[in-house]
Amino acid sequence: QVQLVESGGGLVQPGGSLRLSCAASGNIFRIYKTGWFRQAPGNQRELVAVITRDGSTTYADSAKDRFTIAKDAIKNSVFLQMNSLKPEDTAVYYCQVTTNIGAYWGQGTQVTVSS
Repeated sequence: QVQLVESGGGLVQPGGSLRLSCAASGNIFRIYKTGWFRQAPGNQRELVAVITRDGSTTYADSAKDRFTIAKDAIKNSVFLQMNSLKPEDTAVYYCQVTTNIGAYWGQGTQVTVSS
């Protein structure tokens, strides 16, 4: 199994920035990609960004040019740097890892963008 702990959410004004962290423990050697997803009230959970074991990245259109996903292999962590935040970015953000034995989710961290 893999355990995930997210942190870094909070309240920020429009135009502000936040950096989310996802720390993994357990069978981390099985992880071959890590993604950030988000879910706003009344909406389906949607992909924000993904980073693979070799460092390749993919972004949702809504995240391109504003968000950056990166990893620190030494710390077994993946980060999501979010800049130029908009009210529509308000959601619970979840970290997910994909392994050869299944996918695992974190508990989520709330991001609220409001003045």
